[in-house]
Amino acid sequence: MPKEKILIVDDEEDVLELVRFNLEKDGYKSETASSGEEAITAAKSKLPDLVILDLMLPGIDGLEVCKKLKSDSKTENIPIIMLTAKGEESDIITGLELGADDYITKPFSPKVLTARVRRILQRHITRNLENAPVKINDISIDPARHEVLVKNKVVELTFTEFSLLYTLARRPGVVFTRYQIVDAIRGQDYLVTDRAIDVQIVSLRKKLGAAGKYIETVRGIGYKFKD
Repeated sequence: MPKEKILIVDDEEDVLELVRFNLEKDGYKSETASSGEEAITAAKSKLPDLVILDLMLPGIDGLEVCKKLKSDSKTENIPIIMLTAKGEESDIITGLELGADDYITKPFSPKVLTARVRRILQRHITRNLENAPVKINDISIDPARHEVLVKNKVVELTFTEFSLLYTLARRPGVVFTRYQIVDAIRGQDYLVTDRAIDVQIVSLRKKLGAAGKYIETVRGIGYKFKD
């Protein structure tokens, strides 16, 4: 059963109870707030895994709450699902532009809401795992800081070199073709030649110094990171 904590923000008591009941029935923990000020305080102190945020709130409205949470380093990565009235299309667009992850229009189905919560949380967990730091052999890679250390010394890499190294190091021992590398870094629609990847590998190995030996060429196929 899931144990993630959800902050529910709404000034209507019946909505709070409806959402809380259905989330807790699915195994989630819940916190509630009935105003924008309470929501900001609760989010910063409780650090929930997700916020369900009504836009029409007394005092600070939901859009301003979203803006403040997304501009604070403590809360910027918390997913937000907005609750909106059907006629608030402009507010929906604004909320999504501010960083909200999804929206539900009122009246809503509790089952649909919990399904959206489940999907957003799973996507958030997957995203965090995909961006997890890697430490292998003498190399430490931190994607959040876009930083590479070799024996605790910073190595300056280009975006492509960093992405290439991270792609290989996340799965040591796995052989990547040149086109699999390009797909992971730039997407399937990016045009590149075998020679371009080889040039990037040469440059990357040079910058890594002695640690460049961990990037191995697999003749006729591509490259792998030594496990």
